[in-house]
Amino acid sequence: MRFGWLTLAHSGSPEGDYGAIHELVTQACFAETVGFDGLWLTEHNFTGESVYCDPIPFASVVAARTSRIRIGFAVIQLALRHPIRLATELALLDNLSGGRLDVGVGHGTNFNEYEFVGYGLRSDDSRDRMDETLDVMVRAWTEAPLVHDGKFYRLRLPALRPRPRQQPHPPIWRSASSAGSIREYGRLGAPILMARIPLARVPERLALYETGLDESGLDARRRHELREQAALWRFVHVAESQAQAEDELTTALLETRRHMVHAREANNPPDFYVEASRVNPWNDPRVSHEDGVRYSLKTSTLYGTPQRVAEQVAEVRDAGVRHVLCQISYGYLPHQTIVDSMRRFGELVLPRFR
Repeated sequence: MRFGWLTLAHSGSPEGDYGAIHELVTQACFAETVGFDGLWLTEHNFTGESVYCDPIPFASVVAARTSRIRIGFAVIQLALRHPIRLATELALLDNLSGGRLDVGVGHGTNFNEYEFVGYGLRSDDSRDRMDETLDVMVRAWTEAPLVHDGKFYRLRLPALRPRPRQQPHPPIWRSASSAGSIREYGRLGAPILMARIPLARVPERLALYETGLDESGLDARRRHELREQAALWRFVHVAESQAQAEDELTTALLETRRHMVHAREANNPPDFYVEASRVNPWNDPRVSHEDGVRYSLKTSTLYGTPQRVAEQVAEVRDAGVRHVLCQISYGYLPHQTIVDSMRRFGELVLPRFR
């Protein structure tokens, strides 16, 4: 199995941002030390939901301080980015990291409309913007000269320099939530990042991905590689006792959810709404914070003693998952508590699944 370290660490106040950013750098580098295969950085803007906001410059610092671990994005919000600027920054980062980059992409958040508004946009056309940005970015890495006449951009450039270290370009991962998108990404031959879906739904989603891979035209070896890479996101917390793990994680998730829901209620424009099919008890503001956290602890979390977490990882493995993205870093847990949890996972859980 493969394990990634993922952070989505809120900062509760502007005064706390400096310290939180530097603690995250320490944690990200420690992920390499304790044996994680990759680290995955999120992107959110304006309210401290992801304290460093832009994962690309953050990743450049981590790249300079690590040597082995792959560096991924889960995900870059393509609808908010200029494709040539993004292609240039990522190509440079791939060179700086020695070819360790994994580029997870998405159109942007489904819930934080204020992030689009902050860039002078709305989310109505975010999928079209994402598709065009992704197309231009890949072509900028692989074509010279580049001529593009699209809905959002008209571009002429002789060549992009530097070229990415990985050829023809870094792996492009797709964030997959719906059943239809998972099958489509399999058909495209794209590695996938699955959200915190309940374990009972995982075999069905993986079967859909395999169906898409069978329709991709790829050879059997590549289809097998992609199937093994398919990643599932989980909250993770490892403590000395089951009670300690539950108490610490419950407190952190309650504060995280309060921050998240308040930011949306205070900043989203009044004409924005989220379709009922896109919410679950964790992110549905109509559900109490306590019930939302209980839902996550029950359906999408690996927590407890090292022995118990290992048993939960085995359940994920038995459901067909070979790649777990472990969100061990939370904005409302003390830094040392997070480091201790990472150490326990790296020393006492991870080696059982190598």
